[in-house]
Amino acid sequence: MPLALLALAIGAFGVGLTEFVIVGLMSDISNDLGVSIPTAGLLVSGYALSVTIGAPLLTAASSRIPRKAMLIGLMALFIAGNLISALAPTYGVLMTGRVVAALTHGTFFGIGSVVAARLVAPEKRASAVALMFAGLTSAHVAGVPLGTALGQQFGWRSTFWAVTVIGVVGMLGIMALLPRQPMEATGGLRAELKVFGRVQVWLALAITALGFGAVFGTVTYIEPMMTEVAGFTSGTVPWLLVLMGVGLFVGNLLGGKAADRGLMPALYGSLAGITVVMAIFTLTAHFQIPAAITLAVFGAVGFSLVPTIQMRVMNKAEGGAALASAANIGAFNAGNALAAWLGGVAIDAGAGFTAPNWIGAILAALGLALALLSGTLDRRGKKHHRDEKHIRDEKHSGDEKHSRDEKHNHDKKPERLETPARTVVP
Repeated sequence: MPLALLALAIGAFGVGLTEFVIVGLMSDISNDLGVSIPTAGLLVSGYALSVTIGAPLLTAASSRIPRKAMLIGLMALFIAGNLISALAPTYGVLMTGRVVAALTHGTFFGIGSVVAARLVAPEKRASAVALMFAGLTSAHVAGVPLGTALGQQFGWRSTFWAVTVIGVVGMLGIMALLPRQPMEATGGLRAELKVFGRVQVWLALAITALGFGAVFGTVTYIEPMMTEVAGFTSGTVPWLLVLMGVGLFVGNLLGGKAADRGLMPALYGSLAGITVVMAIFTLTAHFQIPAAITLAVFGAVGFSLVPTIQMRVMNKAEGGAALASAANIGAFNAGNALAAWLGGVAIDAGAGFTAPNWIGAILAALGLALALLSGTLDRRGKKHHRDEKHIRDEKHSGDEKHSRDEKHNHDKKPERLETPARTVVP
């Protein structure tokens, strides 16, 4: 794999870290800035909302900017956002820094996915996208625990300073290692927007929201599920999250390889796997060892979906892949918010902390149904294309035969009739 993918992965690591590390710093931020825990929690939802809204808008605005220059600019914006957060004297300024950094998120992964896919041969595109997203999964495995520990030891601002440094490293890596990307002949923003007139693009976005929303709904409530239901101590939870993170990392890479071999079978397999594992997790969450094992499998199966559905969106949005890819990052976040809300409603209604698991199973099953519909439309489209080609070939063959017959008749000259000479009798 090209070294440029490493630079993209480092950037993805930083972006993923700044999104999730805030969860482990809630109490410190709350105490330091004098706000309640729920108010501090808005730093998470505010980030997610900014990603959902900002990703397609910023990508659309950059449709005529070269990809490499845009990625460098995004990392500069990311650095600025985290610098604002590190220096924030008040809650409002911290929220501003979060929003600025969030504007980078969706556009970086959207454009980065397109660039990563173009750095390799067509048969390795999904693996290249998975390798870039490995930066995001690494943030879960190592970045969040280390960032949380750093913030708890030296203050929450130190974590944002560290993320700022990671952003600088990522930007320098992109500047040095990423080859110049030629401008696409897409026809500008209007052509990019036209892809949203395709049913298959919307189906893929809906699959993203349902399929990954199913995963994130459980992730949101994993701490009380492991402590209140499975009976783990709170001190064990970080290690359980590392276990889940290892599953995320492995599943993401395996999902990319599976998608390179067959994208739609990989998509069906991921969604079916999420559905089954979520249903099983509802039962195994009551027992510590089965819960821990299921958690690792859940992470692997859940993140196997990421490179697969990202490639599906890019394939169906040919001619406007960057904007659709960024919109798909927004769909990830929209699904996350939906599933987390549904899980919260169910828990408040007395369904228990395992409710997000069976809700996730339902959401993933709906996503699988849409994937099967999308696959059916693919097959019908191919059959229609074959039928049209057959008709054109037959017509072309008939026209050629008619042309040959006309040429033959034209070349064939009529026989000249000889008139016998008359004998004149005097």
